[in-house]
Amino acid sequence: MKVKKLAHMVALIGIAGPAIAQDAPMQRVEITGSSIKRVAKEGALPVQTITFDTIQKAGVTDTESLMRLVSANGTGADNMTSGNNVFGADADRTSGGASFASLRGLGPNATLVLLNGRRLGNNGGSGKAVDLNSIPLAAIQRVEILKDGASAIYGTDAIGGVVNFILKTDYEGLEASTTLNGTEEGGGMQRRYTLLGGLGNLETDGWNVMATVSREVNDKLSSSQRDFANGYQPGRGLSPDTTGTPYANILTGAGSALGTGFKMPGDATTYLQAGLLSLQGKCDSVPGMSQYASELWTNVTPITRTKYSCSYDYGGDYVMSFPVERTTGVSRGTFKINSDHRVYVEVLGSRTEATAELTPMQISTTLAAGNAYPVNGPYYQDLSPYIASYDKTKPILYKWRANPFGNRTQGVTMDNYRALVAAEGTLAGKYDYKLGLSKSGSKAQVDLLDGYGWTSKINAALGSGIINPWVAPGASQTQQATDLIESTKYYGAFQHGRTTMTQLDGSISGEVFNLPAGAVAMAAGFDLRKETYGFAGDVDATQILLSPGNANLPEASRYVRAVYAEALVPILKDLEVQLAIRRDNYSVVGATTNPKIAFRYQPTDWLLLRGSANKGFLAPSFAQLYAGRLSQELPNGVIDQEGCAKNPGNPDFCAIPRLDYNTGGNPALRPETSKQGTLGIVIEPFKNFSASFDWWAINIKDRILNRTPQVVLTNWQYLNQYIIRDPSTGAIDHVEAGWINAAGLKTRGVDVGLRYDGNYAGYKYAAVLDGTYMDSFKFAEFEGQPYVEEVSMFNTRDVYLRWKHTASFTVSKGDWSALLLQRYASGYNDQVPNGGKSGFPAGFDPRVHHYTKYDLSATYTGFRNTTITAGIQNLFDEDPPFTAHNVDEVVGAGWDPRVADPRGRALSVTLKYKFF
Repeated sequence: MKVKKLAHMVALIGIAGPAIAQDAPMQRVEITGSSIKRVAKEGALPVQTITFDTIQKAGVTDTESLMRLVSANGTGADNMTSGNNVFGADADRTSGGASFASLRGLGPNATLVLLNGRRLGNNGGSGKAVDLNSIPLAAIQRVEILKDGASAIYGTDAIGGVVNFILKTDYEGLEASTTLNGTEEGGGMQRRYTLLGGLGNLETDGWNVMATVSREVNDKLSSSQRDFANGYQPGRGLSPDTTGTPYANILTGAGSALGTGFKMPGDATTYLQAGLLSLQGKCDSVPGMSQYASELWTNVTPITRTKYSCSYDYGGDYVMSFPVERTTGVSRGTFKINSDHRVYVEVLGSRTEATAELTPMQISTTLAAGNAYPVNGPYYQDLSPYIASYDKTKPILYKWRANPFGNRTQGVTMDNYRALVAAEGTLAGKYDYKLGLSKSGSKAQVDLLDGYGWTSKINAALGSGIINPWVAPGASQTQQATDLIESTKYYGAFQHGRTTMTQLDGSISGEVFNLPAGAVAMAAGFDLRKETYGFAGDVDATQILLSPGNANLPEASRYVRAVYAEALVPILKDLEVQLAIRRDNYSVVGATTNPKIAFRYQPTDWLLLRGSANKGFLAPSFAQLYAGRLSQELPNGVIDQEGCAKNPGNPDFCAIPRLDYNTGGNPALRPETSKQGTLGIVIEPFKNFSASFDWWAINIKDRILNRTPQVVLTNWQYLNQYIIRDPSTGAIDHVEAGWINAAGLKTRGVDVGLRYDGNYAGYKYAAVLDGTYMDSFKFAEFEGQPYVEEVSMFNTRDVYLRWKHTASFTVSKGDWSALLLQRYASGYNDQVPNGGKSGFPAGFDPRVHHYTKYDLSATYTGFRNTTITAGIQNLFDEDPPFTAHNVDEVVGAGWDPRVADPRGRALSVTLKYKFF
């Protein structure tokens, strides 16, 4: 029985809660990572299981929070807080209101999310991956996380691994539950209400119908509600690099009041910007403003522009957690035809309504735009008492954080659905089959609710002089100015996207013949899909000032045809090998074949060895293939570095007058490909204790990245295939930029699982740890460049932490049980202020400290049909660790939402009542 004990204990390694009964009947089930049903046991692949009981006791209210408990999930900007405000070429601003999984930190595209082993439609906004918010958490029975590549089983997206949400399928009764989770410091209140009901017993009645509906309401949490969200801490190397302030700074410019520059008495330096409050030493008289910390930014923004300017802590204005309302529902009807066959119908739907808020517009006026402050305006600001050359007969150019226009607010609505008709059972008493036809889809709608307006109207309003960009502290705009501002705004539909997926899939598996060591089991199956995606603007975004932008993509479709086979071969009594191969044929990018081999070897009852090697692929997304293909021109003076070296002085190479380039989607993209593997050991050195150690490695080539033409030209040695030349002259005809196959990466590490359980004086207890040690994450921007190590370094997309773990201790006796949960994230090298060019302030700490969070909960079931769970999240009210980073790459001024929870200490109460 020790072998059975080992299999059961190790299957629970992770944060799974109560141990399963040792005398439960052993049934054949399909485990994530294989298409062959078998008796559940620890197999060749590392699969972590999280039960709904643990999810509930941990106070988890949504699937995004659930993925934070998985150590193998990336520490990245794929959540609703940071994911909607990532800047740079690889940013995805079409996913507002969505959250994604990112195993191994490879990005949402490289993690396959399944529901009951089948695919879901991708997010309707970006079209790139499954929105976790569309998964009905209340209907989940368990979650299985495969921490290995699985393209040989499931096809594309499975390079980082697979997250399989398993729903309740045969429920009888009626129960209602509610969860309230409120923070001690206010803001970020979370509520969830759930109703679950089911009729019919599948074994005795031959049918079962169940349905559940859940309603979630999460309140907004603003940076202003937390002291640690502070972007002005110059003594620690953190200060906002902006002169766009609520009390405007005045700019230089030919024909303007400040002219092309000015000098101060006794100073020969020519300065380029000035602010009245700075000249008066009163920058801090306006909330959030301060004297610009020139010493931190000298080599980025010259002191000639900043010495007499105020700055603004715009990071303190950001919303940490958006207000969200979500309704999810799932229903399932199962009908037993006979003892060997059953059919079922499953319908899932969800609607998420999120309100995304960004800081108000930052406006820089120009004479050409007609928005300069006029000489005859009632609020004309005269700096001649401070600056002798100030010409008050000229209009004023200024830079202004336009707070009176309000926060830029976007309403994001996500609708998701899936309908499935399926059959499963046994043929000839020994072959398991399943067959399903499904249709799933997602629709995203973005509306502009406030803070945006027509560019022409805003420029005219500013140029009228009625709006005052220098409102004194404590004062406000006039009613006339407020009405004028309101008249410039745009309210209404902005952009929308939609994905659909129609899938027909089937498989058959069973034992086919015997070898001396046992029976060989095989599976074969097919997967036929039609996928579509379209994205369009509802209004001309170019006419709206500082709009999010419309990445228009006319509806495109593709067909996927796949066949696969798998075998479990017993080589020796204690050695089993898994072989798998799958061929996918995409109507757009062609065909790919991916094999996999894995082994499971158990030489003794206390030792298990396992490992795998496989190839994977990631098909380019619709947006990467087709979005916004534009032909544009670079300005005068472009240098062809390669051509100019060969033809010195030739203007066709050394000073190109106009250079064409293409950007946006690229129909010629190739799939990303991977080679990866695992090697693990599972041991039970003494009774009630088991441990697993799984080493993993992933190498990826042809990574798809979005690159500018300037980057392509600068890196011509590595990207020469994207520089298209005239065959007769050798001169550059144009540059292919946008999405290209560019980079490679190599990552490796070790997953660690520990479990110890037992009984003492009538108490059952279990201590569990799920951890990931990332040994290396090396990235090359372009093939041919040296790989750069990213582990424990600040990064603008993912922070690749050396060590992450979730540990839990559960204890139960009678009607009582308790759970103590610890989440740990190791520290990393901080973002260096100004790249270190300006030196380091005395208080700068080059390391971001580790983050540790404890959650404690207790559950009581002593009242009839009632379960009460009360818990405290962030028991010791741990603040996020300080980072000398502001919001210009990832949201968070002085803290990082990818690593830490901003809510602080919170009380969670769940009440569940079963009516029958």
